[in-house]
Amino acid sequence: MNQTIETILNHVSVRSFTNQALTEEQIKQLVTAAQAASSASFQQAYSIIGVTDPDLKRKIAEHAGNQPFIAEGGHFFVFCADVNRHKQLAEDVNINISETIEGIDAALVGAIDATLAAQNLVIASESMGLGVCYIGGVRDGIIKISELLEIPEYVFPVFGLVVGYPNERNDSKPRIPFEGIYHTNRYNSNTKEIFEQYDETTKLYNENRSGRKSSRTWSETAIGSFARLPRSFMKDFLNGKGWAKR
Repeated sequence: MNQTIETILNHVSVRSFTNQALTEEQIKQLVTAAQAASSASFQQAYSIIGVTDPDLKRKIAEHAGNQPFIAEGGHFFVFCADVNRHKQLAEDVNINISETIEGIDAALVGAIDATLAAQNLVIASESMGLGVCYIGGVRDGIIKISELLEIPEYVFPVFGLVVGYPNERNDSKPRIPFEGIYHTNRYNSNTKEIFEQYDETTKLYNENRSGRKSSRTWSETAIGSFARLPRSFMKDFLNGKGWAKR
């Protein structure tokens, strides 16, 4: 196993950071690593907003699920799908691309590009000994957070990412077994036994983990998350920003 794979396999989410800030050189290295990610048709349909203002970070933390560690240390990045620049460039040469960028596929392209860039940044961060935590809660408060960040049309926040020096690390969670994720030649629906065993594994992990203990299984957690987070406002928000109209 090489060092890159070892770094990836040792990934954990960190939710407790020291107050040591990242240097400008570190931030530049991380963003440059993010930019090296693959991009659909080289569109690079994303932007990254670094939030350094303490008051702004606190406000975002409140709207992103009341997660105070967002504001307490490290550096906070917001990854956005972005075709605003493409629209402006097209208008400059009198080409109408509205039908394309207002379609659902453009929203997928932007979200995927942002995600690929973010994962590059995560791997780079962890290779430097830093800790990370994705913040999907940004979408809980996407309307207010977009206002705070002055996000224009044809741009939307996909998620946030906290990067900093770990104060403490969580245990590594057991993943879905290989056979439950990887299918050969065609989709395999016959995975019930795999996930029953996985539920036993995750229940045992949760009962014995070093942090907050519980007896919940992965199925209970996953279903509960979808049940309580419909984010039914998202379609109207995206449409209002020019996205996913077609």
